[in-house]
Amino acid sequence: MKFAVHQVSRKGGRPLNEDRLGYSYTRDAVLLVLADGLGGHPQGEKAAEIAVQWFSERFLEAARPVLPDVPGFLAQTLIQANQAILDHALEQGLEDSPRTTVVAVVVQEGRFQSIHAGDSRLYWLRGGRMLQRTLDHTYHEQARFRHMMPAHANRNILFTCLGTPGTPLYDLSVPAQLQDGDRLLLCSDGLWGVVPDEVIAAGGLQGTVQAGALALADRALRLGGAHGDNVSLLVFEWDTPDDFPTTRRIHTDELGDSGFASTIQLAPGDDAADAEDFDEAAIERSIAEINEAIRRTTAKRGQD
Repeated sequence: MKFAVHQVSRKGGRPLNEDRLGYSYTRDAVLLVLADGLGGHPQGEKAAEIAVQWFSERFLEAARPVLPDVPGFLAQTLIQANQAILDHALEQGLEDSPRTTVVAVVVQEGRFQSIHAGDSRLYWLRGGRMLQRTLDHTYHEQARFRHMMPAHANRNILFTCLGTPGTPLYDLSVPAQLQDGDRLLLCSDGLWGVVPDEVIAAGGLQGTVQAGALALADRALRLGGAHGDNVSLLVFEWDTPDDFPTTRRIHTDELGDSGFASTIQLAPGDDAADAEDFDEAAIERSIAEINEAIRRTTAKRGQD
């Protein structure tokens, strides 16, 4: 199994980065996960941290080296992470529990399957276009829940997340087959809230995964301005070609059945996982090309 991956998390204009993200992998399976702690509740960053760490720890326990039941793993882990957040609130004597969104993906046997609660998103990109993205758990995006919307409620308010009493609502995708060069992009609303979907697709598909992730993060930070949200994203490419020299390709063949690697213990904004010897000039050129592709996409949107 071979792939490329890059993660970026920036504080933006907020005093605290409440996003958490990372990836873990064995010889035959990969976990990608991102959580966005909710403001307006205590310790949003702690809720996000608990969610991401819970997925990582359960993946380490269950992937030997594959998960025997991917949908079961995703659903059970999300529910367990929700309970872990509630337990933390009880232990700390908090009057209100911390809350977070979460999106998690497992890639195994050339297929991927995802789960999410809230409005952190997964984009599936191929050949210059977006094949699919998750639907936010808002009344605006999920028509099937509009009958539950309270009178005068904001249609963009989340109606589910982790950290709420009871079992959270979630969406579990069907397994989908990846093709060589397909990319999966996970992100918080700090990206998609200011950058349109078609621009995210244009940036997420151009250049290396590292350059694409950095260019999109930089664009979101500029558009968000002094009071912009935290911006976090993770870009994954399946079966990266050998002639992509500036991409950090990961070969898992060297891992044994019990081998495991993870970036999830890193603090937000820490790029230590990507501190390889990159050709910085090549990356800068690639970012410039991506920004030009984004500019053209944005210009085209203005003409339509």
